[in-house]
Amino acid sequence: MDPEYWRLMEISRTGNLPNFFEFYRRNSIVLDRYIDDRLLVDTPLHVAASMGNSHFAAEVLRLKPSYASKLNTSGLSPIHVALRNGRDEVVERLVEHDRNTVRHDAGEGRTALHYVIAQQNINLLRSFQLSCPDSIEDKTIRRETALHIALQHYNPMIFKRLVGWLKCTNKEYILNEADIDGNTVLHMATSNNQTEAVELLLSEEFN
Repeated sequence: MDPEYWRLMEISRTGNLPNFFEFYRRNSIVLDRYIDDRLLVDTPLHVAASMGNSHFAAEVLRLKPSYASKLNTSGLSPIHVALRNGRDEVVERLVEHDRNTVRHDAGEGRTALHYVIAQQNINLLRSFQLSCPDSIEDKTIRRETALHIALQHYNPMIFKRLVGWLKCTNKEYILNEADIDGNTVLHMATSNNQTEAVELLLSEEFN
């Protein structure tokens, strides 16, 4: 790697904006070509997401909006790096910039929404629902819906919110979609003795 690249990474770790702007003024080729030309590379936005430097992340996005979808050497976009490090404020900044970051795949079809459901992060779940309502349609490579994942990491409040999300967006058909093993969410909830989920799915409201 170019020594200037590592200097950029160090500036990004500190979150020093004056140094970043000075670097960009003198070495924009590192950001504009060196990073852009690589399929998998850590960007200043990945570093900011990891460190929780939300203001720095916002400025990087302003200069290089394409970095929001860039994958690092682990195949992760910045929103997944922020999620894995518990940097909710950076996540919010990324979603404000582009609501479709909610649908970014972190491998095996697992999106940022799926990750938030698995982590039972109700605040980000609310944010994602408002920002990107169509993200509820996304499935993993095992054809698991967001509701399948919610049952794997069961929290009655989150499951109820997801079912309500389907109703509000007229996507109730997703309740009947089966995963790769042929399990609908009703089958899954019944097998797991998740009584509240079964009662909700069998209620008149959803039949």
